[in-house]
Amino acid sequence: MNHFQIFKDGIWSQNVVFAQMLALCPTLAVTTSGTNGLGMGLASTTVLVISNVLVAMIRNFVSPQVRIPVFVVLIATLVTLVDMSLNAWFHDLYKVLGLFIALIVVNCAILGRAESFASRSPVLASALDGLGSGLGFTLALTLIGLVRELLGSGTLFSQASLLLGQSFAFLETTVIPNYGGVLLMILPPGGFLVLGFLLAAKRIADARMARRTATADFSAQGA
Repeated sequence: MNHFQIFKDGIWSQNVVFAQMLALCPTLAVTTSGTNGLGMGLASTTVLVISNVLVAMIRNFVSPQVRIPVFVVLIATLVTLVDMSLNAWFHDLYKVLGLFIALIVVNCAILGRAESFASRSPVLASALDGLGSGLGFTLALTLIGLVRELLGSGTLFSQASLLLGQSFAFLETTVIPNYGGVLLMILPPGGFLVLGFLLAAKRIADARMARRTATADFSAQGA
């Protein structure tokens, strides 16, 4: 089993948002800024990695008839711990993300990875799958949030130090001073627009990489 390929697939070719089109509710709801997207992505990554590891550890001891309820209980427990931790140490971010932290429990991407991969794979591979999928999800949320924030207010990672802690203060940037912003980008339609353009960009990039791979293979066969 190629561990690097598992990790890479989670980030790009099987990206939760850009490839599988899952978890669109939090993707569109919380990405009004890069900071919100980063915070939500990291919280989801934590749940993904730990839940995958736990499912891989108990997969041989859980009856197939009850595996889904067991997985849901594990994920719900982890989400509760993450929810309480954010409330304790990142309260401002917790207030911004609100209900969507608790709704990680019903994020179909997390249960999907537990059922389709972790329940059939060893611990290390499951951990890498969870990490890759989580970072891919974080990348998607952060990228969408940054584009919406840049076009909507002319800033990048605004209030990062307030929401994520002082260690993230270096991220805060005002790209366009005295910029009035495009309100549409902060509103829900802006999320759909940005997601659509980024999906198109990924499709174009995938097509170009496929053509390059095909050309390289043809050249190698000709040689």
